[in-house]
Amino acid sequence: MKIIACYSNKGGVGKTATSVNLAYEYAQAGQRVLLCDLDPQGASGFYLRIKPSKKLTEARFFEDVKRFTKAIRASDFDGLDVLPANLTFRDFDVFLSRMRNKRSRLKKALQSVGGDYDVIVLDCPPNFSTLSENIFKAADMIVVPVIPSTLSERTFEQLVGFFDENRLPKKKLRAFFSMVQRRKTMHLDTMKAMRKLYRKRFLKTGVPFAADIERMGQYRAPVCTFAGRSPAAKAYRSLFNELENGLVSAK
Repeated sequence: MKIIACYSNKGGVGKTATSVNLAYEYAQAGQRVLLCDLDPQGASGFYLRIKPSKKLTEARFFEDVKRFTKAIRASDFDGLDVLPANLTFRDFDVFLSRMRNKRSRLKKALQSVGGDYDVIVLDCPPNFSTLSENIFKAADMIVVPVIPSTLSERTFEQLVGFFDENRLPKKKLRAFFSMVQRRKTMHLDTMKAMRKLYRKRFLKTGVPFAADIERMGQYRAPVCTFAGRSPAAKAYRSLFNELENGLVSAK
């Protein structure tokens, strides 16, 4: 079982769209995939037409394997299941702070269903917290969308600094540029500078700023299902190929 976290300590960078489209691409490649939504807003579940389980509260998520398993729902796509979030997930940090081995509870919960899946994709809330420390420990790979702008550059620097301070393995970090607008000089300059500074951290694939990604909320489906030939769909396929095989798809 492989655990892939889509994480950023900044909101509004395309994290949920990345989670949904990556999960879909892994399923299309023939792998059994669980998309686990850890963000109480529940956007991943919304995109895939999955209603949240009101019975899976923060305590049961970490302690009740049977209830955890029952909350998993099949999506409309073969091989892709979803564990949708609900608003009680906002209290994860309060609950985790009271538990023994509080930084490894997420990994233990995910391992309880790991035998049913090849890949678990985590859609993560944007903050530094006890939950995020659980995510960093549980994940085999942390995919980080970064908008090529000053604030996103700063938050990525904070993330790398957090890993350094806490002696976490930076090799897990796999950043890529998101919402890229190549007509903007600032975007081009920022990407060049960050690639030079973080040579080993950034993937070659960039996901464009695109209306088709925004339309995921209208179609409630991954981009490839309704705009398969679009630049956005090609970018997500390229991102999957680079993460899985080290390959970058032709444009």
